[in-house]
Amino acid sequence: MTKTQITRFFATLQAANPLPVTELEYTSVFELLCAVVLSAQATDVSVNKATKKLFPVANTPAAVLELGQENLEQYIKTIGLYRSKAKHLIETCHLLLTRYDGKVPRTREALESLSGVGRKTANVVLNVAFGQPTMAVDTHIFRVANRTGLAVGKTPLAVEEQLLKRIPPRYRVEAHHWLILHGRYICKARKPLCAQCPVSDCCDAA
Repeated sequence: MTKTQITRFFATLQAANPLPVTELEYTSVFELLCAVVLSAQATDVSVNKATKKLFPVANTPAAVLELGQENLEQYIKTIGLYRSKAKHLIETCHLLLTRYDGKVPRTREALESLSGVGRKTANVVLNVAFGQPTMAVDTHIFRVANRTGLAVGKTPLAVEEQLLKRIPPRYRVEAHHWLILHGRYICKARKPLCAQCPVSDCCDAA
């Protein structure tokens, strides 16, 4: 994509969805962190079904620790890798209480020190909770970026770096959401809906 096409691409997505939000359901930064950790290799729908039952019972680090790993597993057992995710959440809650006064930290380094939190998870929290212009490259964004020619790279980090260089500053905070939603509902993996795509005129593949 050329610079002109990139600007048109995001202007079009912005016009269609001016205030994009994550499809994970949460009411606090801690709930968001838990939901993102649980969403690894799982759908937002499955995570939301589990957290609708979990969060009314335990939605603070102290409450999750009091619940304990075995009980936590019962709430999230419908999600893939639930045992390891429960272990990570318990360890993260302990770290939040002992290192960060029970609050979710606002820096990448601190977030990535938490159990089960890698670069992508940290990017989501920094973007959604704290409004930072980060790019959490999941399978959808990786596919859309490479397929359209928006940012070509062989690894998520390479795509992330290209996206942050190429996306105009005014679109960077929301770009993460637009690309995920576009990949989830229009630019699908097996059968992209090119005939319905509002930005097909900017796309290399189209």
